[in-house]
Amino acid sequence: MVATITTVAFLGLDARTVEVQVQLAAGVPGFVIVGLPDKAVGESRERVRAALTSIGLALPPRRITVNLSPADLPKEGSHYDLPIALALLAAMGVADAESLSEHLAVGELGLDGRIAPVPGVLLAALHAAEKGLGLICPAAQGSEAGWAGRTAVVAAPDLIALVNHLRGTSPLPPPPPGLAEPPRPVPDLRQVKGQESARRALEIAAAGGHNLLMIGPPGAGKSLMAACLPGILPELTAAEALEASMVASVAGTLDGGRIARSRPFRAPHHSASMAALVGGGLKARPGEVSLAHLGVLFLDELPEFQRAVLDSLRQPLETGTVMVARANAHVTYPARVQLVAAMNPCRCGHLGDPALACARAPRCAADYQARVSGPLLDRIDLHVEVAALSAADLVLPPPAEGSAEVAARVKAARDVQTARYRDAGIRTNAEADGDWLDTAARPDKAGQALLAQAAATMHMSARGYGRVLRVARTIADLAGAETVGRSHVAEALGYRRQPPRN
Repeated sequence: MVATITTVAFLGLDARTVEVQVQLAAGVPGFVIVGLPDKAVGESRERVRAALTSIGLALPPRRITVNLSPADLPKEGSHYDLPIALALLAAMGVADAESLSEHLAVGELGLDGRIAPVPGVLLAALHAAEKGLGLICPAAQGSEAGWAGRTAVVAAPDLIALVNHLRGTSPLPPPPPGLAEPPRPVPDLRQVKGQESARRALEIAAAGGHNLLMIGPPGAGKSLMAACLPGILPELTAAEALEASMVASVAGTLDGGRIARSRPFRAPHHSASMAALVGGGLKARPGEVSLAHLGVLFLDELPEFQRAVLDSLRQPLETGTVMVARANAHVTYPARVQLVAAMNPCRCGHLGDPALACARAPRCAADYQARVSGPLLDRIDLHVEVAALSAADLVLPPPAEGSAEVAARVKAARDVQTARYRDAGIRTNAEADGDWLDTAARPDKAGQALLAQAAATMHMSARGYGRVLRVARTIADLAGAETVGRSHVAEALGYRRQPPRN
């Protein structure tokens, strides 16, 4: 007899159907798993054996063969424990094989029969709903699976409770509905004194989803302003929240099944490796740029990152995706992020201050800033100088406008963009391209003349030219203007910086 149950294999955010087949045959007793299992899947034998023993069952003295089909698809992770155990129980006649065939199962087994959480339950639930199957998952992740909305979820705390549920002797209650995660507390812009030009650049970046680079001495408030950014960004829509949570689910960071409506904010240390930043490693896990999908990726001390690591961001910033290539698989993760970076003007950080600057100025500044490649800088829309604060600035009262007032203007500008790009699948001006950019951001005659003159003078690349247009369109949206004018173009050009020539 062969008993089967469905589970999934994860390739990025793509869930592939895997059929777990268990056969009990005459012969020398043994337990073998085939179908390209990794070490974690191979160790399922011992976990399943111990879990069955804990509920008073012993493996039959027969040859047990577990096949994970399709056999040429690599199988990774401990979530195969539960489907293997259930298919084995069906083959032994303990569970109803016909009932199990209508479910998709994921979960890791403890030696005492408990069902432990595993990454990717939300993706598994969405895949089960697409295939018209129910989902069997750990009790701790029932709320997470419930966000799929179109599939019956059985959330079991342990194997014995699940067996009793499947036999109809003690049905399990439906999992509680998932809750939205409360907004994370973030600093208010009222804490930022002075820095009017940087505050303006931060508002433009938030309104259009533009990348931003702040350059200034230590203690000028760069990190504080970056931390204020989530407080002025609009909340994720329901569809965006689900999209961002799918990445968190695969990474195993979706805490308690709570989906956040606040935009992600990731701030990796400058010692981060390439795999940590863009994804990869032995199992091709998502990196920081994917965990920040639809949110903010903040890179403090930008030149201190390894140059190769920074340059690995060039493609994700352009395409909004990361493809991790391995010999046996190509895994794609979403990476539509807003990059915010901060850096000192030189290694000592006090360029331009005769009292504090080092003896190598200004040569040290050129060497330090050259650690960031020109092509990466060309992908950053807004470059703003953040001046050092004086004692007079520090004793000033808090500014009249805080995050709430700025967030209202940002939301109004985002609403305009949502209406403008409704049929194009574009969220913000920063994503506009091709005909949509030419139509929405075409300046008036005076603006076109100024932009053409600046493009020749500043030796702009085609990418830089398009990014100036996008920023100008956002400035016009904040001003409530239908057409991009000369003043909008002039302000956008003020934020453009020529990349250093290495």
